[in-house]
Amino acid sequence: MPFVKVQKNKAYFKRFQVKYRRRRAGKTDYFARKRLIVQHKAKYNTPKYRLVVRFTNRYCICQIIYSQIDCDKVLASAYSSELPRYGMSVGLKNYAAAYCTGLLVARRLLHKLSQGADDDSSLSALYPGVDAVTGEIVVNEDADPKRKFFVETVNDDVRPFRAYLDVGLAPTTSGSRIFSALKGAVDGGLDIPHNEKRFYMDEDDGENKIYSAESMRERILGGGVSAYMEAIQEQDEEEGTDTFQKQFASYVKAGLGPENLEDTYLKVHQAIRADPAPKHAQCNKDREYEADGKTKKPNAKRAASLKQFPKQRSNMKRSNAQRKDTVRQKKEAAIRKFMRENEDE
Repeated sequence: MPFVKVQKNKAYFKRFQVKYRRRRAGKTDYFARKRLIVQHKAKYNTPKYRLVVRFTNRYCICQIIYSQIDCDKVLASAYSSELPRYGMSVGLKNYAAAYCTGLLVARRLLHKLSQGADDDSSLSALYPGVDAVTGEIVVNEDADPKRKFFVETVNDDVRPFRAYLDVGLAPTTSGSRIFSALKGAVDGGLDIPHNEKRFYMDEDDGENKIYSAESMRERILGGGVSAYMEAIQEQDEEEGTDTFQKQFASYVKAGLGPENLEDTYLKVHQAIRADPAPKHAQCNKDREYEADGKTKKPNAKRAASLKQFPKQRSNMKRSNAQRKDTVRQKKEAAIRKFMRENEDE
């Protein structure tokens, strides 16, 4: 039998170090995370803030997060599921919706940090961002060429809020929706280092594509969706089909089409700037509605059902006094049982 060298012997397993749980699950890139959260020692416990952009099957999520030694804490967050409150109820994870969500989290954060401050020291007033969507990249010429920060300092005492983009495990391809959310946050007044290399590029200059502010603006305002809508409508007219009504049923129900989609997004941007504060849902038990001429609560039928069938009631968490009382009852029952057995003997 030939000699076989044993690689994973007892000494190997004694020295084996298990990787972090989220690394084993493939959820966190710790090589990138370390560089996003580690701050210089001379900054005296000043955290690095991250603009975290994630996409689910239906929505876009933008959060401003900073790390502590035991956990990450969210300073502000915005979800594209909030956009119906501002006038856009469909297409909540496309390129234009990602821009709106980034704009919302930026304005919400600056308004939150400006509460109680006057206009001379208010972040939301000093750094309003870009009022009109132009798609242009604002370059600070006075900054270091190697580190171009794209928000110019207006007040030396109140510098712009700086954050760094955290893409997670998503591929950073050119034209990705992640960078649309980044553009929205920058236009909202946040100071995030970036350039135009990963934004949407449409015009081709020879072999390489170049960045065009007009194309970027069109994409931010739903130009890609509008162009596709028009193509489907022309196809339906030629072939006599109703593909548009089926494929864009939610847009048709919302009264949106290629003729008014851009204006709708502009109105959404204005509404976000006017009131970026979150609206927390009111508890159901406090809401009432009118039915059959009487004021009722939404859960009246369920409450009646629980009274009729008490076994359906979910087990509520017991208090400390209730748990102690249960233990006392068990002890007394055990003592009574022991006394009865001894009496029989």
